[in-house]
Amino acid sequence: ISDYRSHPYPHHILIMNIAIILLCQYLSIQTVNAFTISQPNTATAPTTTTTNLPMSFYADSSDYKSSDSDFTSDEDAASEFNLPSGGDQDDNESPSIEETPVPMSKNAGNRFLAVVLDRNYAADVGDVDVMDLHESRIGLTEDHVMFCRKANLYNETFNADSMADVLWSNQLLSSDMKRTIGHAICIEATTVEHAQTLLSTDPIIQHLTQGDIAHIPFYRWRQIRDYAFRIDDGRQGVPHMLIAMDRSAEDGVGNLRTDVHEEHLEYLIRSERIIATGPIHLPTEYKDDPSSTPVGDFVLFNAEDRDAAVEFAENMPAALKGLYGSMKLHKYNALDVTGKFVATDIVHPHKTKHTEDMKEAMEHWGYPTKDTQTKWLNW
Repeated sequence: ISDYRSHPYPHHILIMNIAIILLCQYLSIQTVNAFTISQPNTATAPTTTTTNLPMSFYADSSDYKSSDSDFTSDEDAASEFNLPSGGDQDDNESPSIEETPVPMSKNAGNRFLAVVLDRNYAADVGDVDVMDLHESRIGLTEDHVMFCRKANLYNETFNADSMADVLWSNQLLSSDMKRTIGHAICIEATTVEHAQTLLSTDPIIQHLTQGDIAHIPFYRWRQIRDYAFRIDDGRQGVPHMLIAMDRSAEDGVGNLRTDVHEEHLEYLIRSERIIATGPIHLPTEYKDDPSSTPVGDFVLFNAEDRDAAVEFAENMPAALKGLYGSMKLHKYNALDVTGKFVATDIVHPHKTKHTEDMKEAMEHWGYPTKDTQTKWLNW
């Protein structure tokens, strides 16, 4: 140091080198301290001093500590609840339940359609007031619904001799929606005979014709199973039913139905209001019988009001091209023919009490009313 002034350059370099060495040693000590966790001094104090690493976190954002290492081997992997947390768990899987596709009903295969208009059969006994017909039908509605449910609710061990399903039954309404005028019913069965036998035992048919179905319009219905024709009834407006019958061959209809088929379907699809549709055919014994020719169209659809429904029907391509000889339009109420979709009206409980009583009675009698018992009816 005393010779610093006489030998400035060499001493300056020496001092700089010493300073660099000291700086490196200082930085080395700080680096070691930064990655070292001090251990508690049990002899002097119970406190523990740690150096936190702000860039190392658990998932819960707690500071990393070497004593909390989450490393475990595959052989020893386990959670705090003594459950495996890693590795191959094939041997410890919980039992699984295999869901199978919804089965078809044993009566599936053919769909038939019958349309019952009360006034057509009351004419045989003279002039009858339409309100009397309405009251008679309302009085038989509960029996009709019970009849349909008894046909539908069966399984392998109970009511297995039921040979036909009632897919739906729609109560037809007058244009002013103040009274009922009839019903349309869709029956699924393996044969025409089974479907007609069920129809003849309908309590309403028994009341109107004593079970004689000779004069009741009865058709084979080839429903088009396309997702575009599955709009919920009442989603937009009021559900309507259209029964359009073709002109006869003598009227020169020719191949008009075939020629207008694609245009007709496109019109229905683009409308986005079809609940269900399909042509109606003569009710031959076999579905592929050549004599089962189409005789009309059956369409369930939504419309805001009757004027909108009439406009929709009249503008169908098949109607504009002159295919139909007659077109009948009805509003309708869908009856719950399975009893599996009964919901309590929490605002007006008395309105649904009779349906709940009916379901309770059928459960008491042994009918399978739960969803898991008759899956093919869950549609």
